[in-house]
Amino acid sequence: MTSDETRLNPRKTPRQGRSRATCAAILEAAARILETEGGHGLTTNHVAALAGVSVGSLYQYFPGKQSILAELIRRMRQEMLADFEQAALEARGRDLSFAIDALTAASLRHHLRRPALAQALEREEPELQLDDEIHALKARMRELIIEVLRDRNVAEPERTGMDVMALARGVSEAAIHA
Repeated sequence: MTSDETRLNPRKTPRQGRSRATCAAILEAAARILETEGGHGLTTNHVAALAGVSVGSLYQYFPGKQSILAELIRRMRQEMLADFEQAALEARGRDLSFAIDALTAASLRHHLRRPALAQALEREEPELQLDDEIHALKARMRELIIEVLRDRNVAEPERTGMDVMALARGVSEAAIHA
């Protein structure tokens, strides 16, 4: 494992209920800090205090704030993928207009679930160099959109898929900043 992978990955996976609850509390505390103070307010001491755990407990699971951020970003992207998968399922057998609306609505729902957190994580993401992981998740989202377009015989579904992704992102950003 490279030093970046060590720095960005959790140290261990919680197996017992209490350990899972500790990790969940740590991640939720970090999310709340990001929502209210942004990345500059995120420290392991602050996260531990807000989570109600010792810094030592935090370090059992996460080597530092970068690994906490990376885990929040992974979860955000996985939730977004799940939203897109659900939209693609709902669009089966429906016309193109419905499918585009469903995909755009999925992006919007995702970004509006916790808009301040989504914005903060998107600002932090480029600094963490999660390129391979994030590219894989984004590629799967792009594939879903292309499949939806192909099923409706849209010409140049790859190019149109990029337009749909840009449209969904633009609508989401406009709604967040409104």
